[in-house]
Amino acid sequence: MAEQTPTPLDHIRNIGIMAHIDAGKTTCSERILFYSGKTHKIGEVHDGAATMDWMPQEQERGITITSAATTTMWDGYRVTLIDTPGHVDFTAEVERSLRVIDGAIGLFCAVGGVQPQSEQVWRQSEKYSVPKLAFINKMDRTGADFFEVVTEIKNTLGANAVPMVIPIGKEENFKGVIDLINMKAVHYHDADRGQSYEEAEIPAEMLETAKHWRANLIEKCAEQNDAMLEKFIEGATLTEAEILGTIRKATIDRRVIPVFCGAAFKNKGIQHLLDGVIRYLPSPVDLAPIIGLHDEKNEERKHSENDPFSALAFKIMSDKHMGKLTYMRIYSGKINVGQVIYNSSQDKEQRIGRLLRMHANRQEAIESARVGDIVAVVGLQQTKTGDTLCIEDHPIVLESIEFPSPVMSISIRPESRAEDEKMGHALHSLADEDPTFLVSFDDETKETIISGMGELHLEILVDRMKREFAVVGQVGRPEVAYREAGTTPVKGQHKHVKQTGGRGQYAHVCMIIEPTPPGSGFEFVNAVKGGRIPTQYIPAIEKGVVKAMVHGPFAGYPVVDVRVTVDDGSFHEVDSNEFAFIECARACFKSLFLQSHPQLLEPVMSVEVVTPEDYMGAVTGSLCQRRGRVESMDEQGDYKVVHAFVPLSEMFGYANTVRTISQGRAAFTMHFEHYEAVPFALAETIIEKRREANKIH
Repeated sequence: MAEQTPTPLDHIRNIGIMAHIDAGKTTCSERILFYSGKTHKIGEVHDGAATMDWMPQEQERGITITSAATTTMWDGYRVTLIDTPGHVDFTAEVERSLRVIDGAIGLFCAVGGVQPQSEQVWRQSEKYSVPKLAFINKMDRTGADFFEVVTEIKNTLGANAVPMVIPIGKEENFKGVIDLINMKAVHYHDADRGQSYEEAEIPAEMLETAKHWRANLIEKCAEQNDAMLEKFIEGATLTEAEILGTIRKATIDRRVIPVFCGAAFKNKGIQHLLDGVIRYLPSPVDLAPIIGLHDEKNEERKHSENDPFSALAFKIMSDKHMGKLTYMRIYSGKINVGQVIYNSSQDKEQRIGRLLRMHANRQEAIESARVGDIVAVVGLQQTKTGDTLCIEDHPIVLESIEFPSPVMSISIRPESRAEDEKMGHALHSLADEDPTFLVSFDDETKETIISGMGELHLEILVDRMKREFAVVGQVGRPEVAYREAGTTPVKGQHKHVKQTGGRGQYAHVCMIIEPTPPGSGFEFVNAVKGGRIPTQYIPAIEKGVVKAMVHGPFAGYPVVDVRVTVDDGSFHEVDSNEFAFIECARACFKSLFLQSHPQLLEPVMSVEVVTPEDYMGAVTGSLCQRRGRVESMDEQGDYKVVHAFVPLSEMFGYANTVRTISQGRAAFTMHFEHYEAVPFALAETIIEKRREANKIH
C-alpha cells in the first residue's frame, strides 16, 4: 500500500494535453514523466514503447486511442496528466478528459501550426471553460516557424497568445530558448538528454528580438490590471513577482494564453513548460465552486475537504485483473476504501472496493482520496460514464458529459453460434467504456449493428474484441448513418378506431409537422385546449411520435430536426387508452411526414489533405470524384494544404487512394462537420438498395 503524504490543495495541478494528430502529445508526455523522475527511461512512440500508449493497438499504429492518466511530482507540486488522442475518431476521449481537468496544454506543431483537429479540441476546451497554455513543439523540424504559429493561434483561434519564451534558432539550428521573464538564454545539454541546462547571457544577435518580445509581455501584463497599467505608463519596472501574478490570474480567467516552445523529441523546452504549468494553470483552490442540482435547485460545492463528498465518473475501463475500473474526479470532500457512496444519477448505493492512483495501465493502491484527486475505483459495477457520486445524506447531481452521435455503422456476427453469448458480453463491455460506441439489433435484417465515429474507431473496437475477449467477429460493409428530415410544414389528423367484442380502441389526434434548423433536433409541443384530449394521454402521443421517428417513413432512417405540435383531437370515455393514442400518433406522424417533401441527409466531413505540390492536381481531382467541394488551398512550408467538404459515404478507403496517387507522400485528416441533403438521384438509389437488403433478410 502506497504511503500517502497529502499534497496541499494549492499544489495540485490536473492537466490535459490536447492537439492535432501527430503534433507530439505522447512524446511530450514521455518527457514530462522522465524529467519529473516518474520514469527512468524515455519511451518513444515510433518504437512502440511509450508509457502512455500502453494498448497493443496504440503501439502498433503509433497513435493514441485512449486517454491515459498518470500522476507525477514537479518542484513540490503534484501534477495529474491526461494524454488525449488526436484522431477525430476518438473525440469522446478528449471530451471526457476536458470535462474533469482544471487546465490544459494546447500542443501545436511548429510546421503545421493550427490544424483542423487543433481547432476542434480548442473549441471543446472553450465549451468547458478550461484555462490553457500553448506549447509549440517540433522547433527542430524543417519549416518550423514559432512566430508564424503564434500569429495563427491569435487569428484562427481568437486567443490572446503571449510568448513567455522565444526560440534560439530554428530547424537544425534550434539550440534552446530565451526566458522573457528573467531575460536569460537557456541551453539544454544533449549528454544527459536535456535533464540539465544552463542559463547564459542572450546572444548579441538576438538581443533586440528578445527586448521586443519582453516589451510585448510587459504590455500584455499592463492590459490585464489597472495598477500594472499605471506603473507601465509611468515607466516603472515591473517585478518578476508582479509579472507572474498578473499572467497567472489572466490565464486562469482565460484572458491570456502563455506560449512556450521546444522540441520534445530532442529533449528541449519541457522543463520550462512544466514551470509554466505550475506558475500559470489553476489548482482546485483557484476554481469557482462546482454547481449541481438538488431537488431541481442549484447547489454549490466548494473545492474543499470540509464540504460533502461529490465526484464525477468520467471514464469506465475493463481490466483483466481488476475487473471494471471507474475513473472519477473528486470535486469536494474525502472518501476511504470500504466506504458506501451514493450514485445520485442512478439512485443506487455502491461500496468502494479499492482506490487506485493510475499510471497509464499500472496502478498504485491508496487508502483514501480527497478533493482535487483523479483516481480509479474498483467496485462500482452499476456506475456509467457521466454519473455523479456523492453521499446519500448530501445528494447532488453534477452536469454530465455530452458526447457526439456516431456517424458510421457496420453489421457484425460471431464466427459460430457458440460464440453468440461471448460476443454479446464483449460488445456490452466495450459499449460501457465508450459512450460513442452503440450496439443495436436490427429487427428487419436480424443483424447486430455496431455504430461509431469512423472506420478506424470501429476497426479498433473489433480488434479489441478479438484480443481482449477472444471473440472473432465477421463484419459487414460500413454503413453511413443517414438521417431524414421534412422540408415543408404539414397539418393533418388521424383517427385510430378498432372495435372488437367488448372494449375497443379509440384515439383521434390532429398535429402539425414543421422542419426546424439543421442540428436543432426534435421538439414536441402540446397546444391542445379545453380538455379535448385528457392530459394523461399527451405523453403517449409523444411516445408514438418518437416511435415513428426511429425508423422514418421515407427511407427507414431516423427522423431529425422536426417540431411536432399537437393542437386538437378527441377521445372516448371507455375505448380510449394509452396504447390507442401511441398507435394513433405513430400513424398520424407517418402519413404527414411523407407529405412534408422529405429528403435524405448524409454526414459531410471536413477533409484536409497535405500534399507536395507535384500531386496537387491528382489530390483535388480525387476529392471532386468523391463529390467533394474544395473550399480553399493553403501553403504549409514546402507542402500544399487542400481543405474540402466530402460526404462520408465517399471517403471509405480514401487512405489507400491518397497514398497511391501521391506515392505515399500525402496525408489526410477528417472530422464530422454537418449533415447535408443527398442529391435526389443518389437518394433514390440508396433507398432502393435499403429496401432490397431488407427484402433479402
